[in-house]
Order: sequence, then structure tokens, then C-alpha cells
Amino acid sequence: MLVDTHVHLDFYDSAEEIKAVVERAAAQNVQVLIAVGYDLNSCKKAVELSELFPNVYAVIGIHPHEAKGANSQVLEEVGLLATNKKIVGIGEIGLDFFRDYSPRDIQREVFRRQIDLAKELDLAIVIHAREAYTEVLEILDEARAKRVVFHCFSGGTEMAGECLKRNYLLSIAGPVTFRNARQLSTIARDVPLDQLLLETDSPFLAPHPYRGATNEPSYLPYIARAVAEAKNLSVETVIEATTKNAFTFFRLRNIV
Repeated sequence: MLVDTHVHLDFYDSAEEIKAVVERAAAQNVQVLIAVGYDLNSCKKAVELSELFPNVYAVIGIHPHEAKGANSQVLEEVGLLATNKKIVGIGEIGLDFFRDYSPRDIQREVFRRQIDLAKELDLAIVIHAREAYTEVLEILDEARAKRVVFHCFSGGTEMAGECLKRNYLLSIAGPVTFRNARQLSTIARDVPLDQLLLETDSPFLAPHPYRGATNEPSYLPYIARAVAEAKNLSVETVIEATTKNAFTFFRLRNIV
């Protein structure tokens, strides 16, 4: 069984399409999906879908791109949503200094407040970081955050080492399958099995041979195979380890 630890189900066009996506994933043995929010509306949708599908769980939070609209009322609503029993994490949260769609001081404040929420509710923290890894780590250190995963990791080998040193997890997505992904393949090779998760980040970043198409959770086996090849392990070993990690990290055993 595979777990897709990061899916944006709200991006699919209709309830019928979402149902088909979930069914196609199950047909490829991707039996558990974690739907991720990025603003208040998508957080509400993720919770709704987790209640609709028994094998869907939710991670909710305000993405750094959306931080400029995250006033106290919005963050309070996220906090109320986060008490739902199928919420397994707060995310994707962090800093994005590449796009800078929200002012950096606001990104930092919203990030800190959501780390506090995750700690208060004892939930996992799912990180988005782009051109801001050093500062993200500094803020996590200040907050003494423990249960952290860097989603769709792209931070390079040195930053991977810094994350692993803190016992954080790294989640590997579709780019590991790309023919020019030498650095990410090296990172996938070197991440200890017990600090590794898999994700599609659907509908973005479809793996080879679907690169450029709409991604979906049923493509997760391509990512598992690329990671297994990088680590010179059987795909079964990688699947078993990453599924165990997902259940442990998100505490799915308590609610499955």
C-alpha cells in the first residue's frame, strides 16, 4: 500500500472527477491520500473531502503566497477546522521568497502563528520553502518544532543535511523522475529510509513519462520506483518504509 502524503484535490474540476481520481489511485494501490489546503476555502474543501472519503485525510493551513490575506479571523477559522478528527497536520506553511506574493514580514508572522497552532494541537507541520530554507529552519529552531516534513523537497544537498540533522522528514515528489534530476536523485539516495515520505503534489509536477500533464495520485508508483532506483533498493522496500513513515508521522494509526 502506498500513501500519497500531499495532494491538492480541490484543484480537480468536479466532485465526479475527484471521485475518479481517488478510485484510479486505489487501483494503483495508492490507498491513502492526504488532501492539503493552502487558503481558507481550500482548507474547508480538504476537510469536506476527508469526511466524504474514508481513505482521505487532511492537512490545512495558509500557504505563504496567501499570507497577506490571513488576518486573525482567518487564522482562527483554520484553528477551528483543525480540531476535526481527520486533520493530521498544519500545512502547507512556510516562506516563499522566490515569488514574494506576500510581504516577507507577513509571511513570517503567519508562519509563526501556524507553528504555534500545530504545537498546541499536537499536529504534524508540513513545510513549503522556496529560496528561504535557511530562515525557515531558523524559525522552526526558535519554535522548537519537532514533527516536521519538508514537502516536495528541493533545497539541495547541504540543506537536506540540515533538515535530516534535526530529525525532520523529506518528502520526494515527481521531479525525482526527471532526466535532469541528478541532485534530487542524490538526495533521495542519501535520505535514511526512516526519514522519507512520497507525494505527488497533484495536480502539479507530474512524473516522467507524464511530465507536463495533469498529475494525480495514481502516478505515485513512478516516484516510488525512481526513489528505489536511486537507493538501489527494491521498490517494495521503499513502499513498505514510506508507508510506515506516513502512518507514524501523521499518526494515521489512531484514526484509520
